[in-house]
Amino acid sequence: MSGGCPSSQTMDFSDDDSQADETGARQSQLKQWPIQLHLVSPEAPYFQEKDILLVADCVPFALADFHKDYLKGKSLAIACPKLDSEQEIYIDKIAALIDDSKINTLTVMIMQVPCCMGLTHIAKSGSDKATRKIPIKQVVVDVAGGKILSEDWI
Repeated sequence: MSGGCPSSQTMDFSDDDSQADETGARQSQLKQWPIQLHLVSPEAPYFQEKDILLVADCVPFALADFHKDYLKGKSLAIACPKLDSEQEIYIDKIAALIDDSKINTLTVMIMQVPCCMGLTHIAKSGSDKATRKIPIKQVVVDVAGGKILSEDWI
């Protein structure tokens, strides 16, 4: 790699044959629309007093069991801290989710690349702006193989 953000580095995992064959269809655990943070309304009923996932766009593609292990029973908002514009709106939305929707918890799921840490920063800034205090968890996903690298309350 010759400089630049590691999230832009080309990586090929196609030689990894360790993936087990899957059988049967899985049920989607997505129970709402929209999901993009710019489009969601903190007043939506599916956010009221719920556990919320704030997920970097790439996470569900890297984490094979995202629906089963993380999305089930939660409400969702997705964002990309590297590519999305007008992110200051995100901070206000997080604060509104905490104060107005009275969410229970916020789990921020990011990839292990440095630019994804921006999503954690947005969540913390929104929490700092809110008057209520809630637990926030950060889950970091490995770009090669979709393993959980860390899961910590922050």
